Amino acid sequence: MELTYSNYLKIDEIKQLQQLKSAPPEHDEMLFIIIHQVYELWFKQILHESDELCKRLSENRITAAQKTLKRINTILKVLVHQLDVLETMTPLEFLTFRNYLESASGFQSTQFREVEFLLGFKDSAAITRTNANPTEKANLEKRYESPSLWDVFLKYLKNNSYEVPDNLLNRDYRQRYEPNQEVRSILLDIYNNSPVISQFCELLLDLDEGLQEWRYRHVQMVQRTIGAKIGTGGSSGAEYLKSTLFRQAFPDLWIIRAEFSL
Repeated sequence: MELTYSNYLKIDEIKQLQQLKSAPPEHDEMLFIIIHQVYELWFKQILHESDELCKRLSENRITAAQKTLKRINTILKVLVHQLDVLETMTPLEFLTFRNYLESASGFQSTQFREVEFLLGFKDSAAITRTNANPTEKANLEKRYESPSLWDVFLKYLKNNSYEVPDNLLNRDYRQRYEPNQEVRSILLDIYNNSPVISQFCELLLDLDEGLQEWRYRHVQMVQRTIGAKIGTGGSSGAEYLKSTLFRQAFPDLWIIRAEFSL
């Protein structure tokens, strides 16, 4: 068979994946499904790029790593803009099919949990409460056991003659990273003397801020749609989402802001 745009991208198969549950079919359920399917595709791409980012850091290719990180940050901006599309659906329009979702919830997105684990937001309970299938569970467990992006960055610094404490390099990766004064001293030196690495640090902050922006917009969208109601699947809805706001993936990079001096 000749390779075409359609069969290369599996267009026919993709178009069959929007299977509405409402009966008779509710017009806005199509938008709801497509938006969330696209989110999952972007999550897949973020994980794909993040693995390449960690690989490039481990290979001491900081310039190439910067390029990959910029791409991830640009994808995060797209995730935020997708909420603008979703918010064209009014609360009453969402209610026309909400009950058909039954126990399904975005809370169960295993790929987003993988993104959180990659950024250091480790939570063993998330592995079980996502109702993951065996493959998804295996992927989550691997991310849970693996170094976070920040851990990989610290190893990069060690490989470039920065005196990162050994206890940080050999720590239990299943635990949340705690801010460290020795690391902050290294970062201050980098900002004063290493433009290339400091630019990479700023891109890490862009990533952290971009995720927080998406969380905030997501909370506002949920509140705008269902208010204080329990979320789909029995989650606490907006209240749970609020609890995730302003969590910092790279706390040392934020703390040193107050320590900069000319």
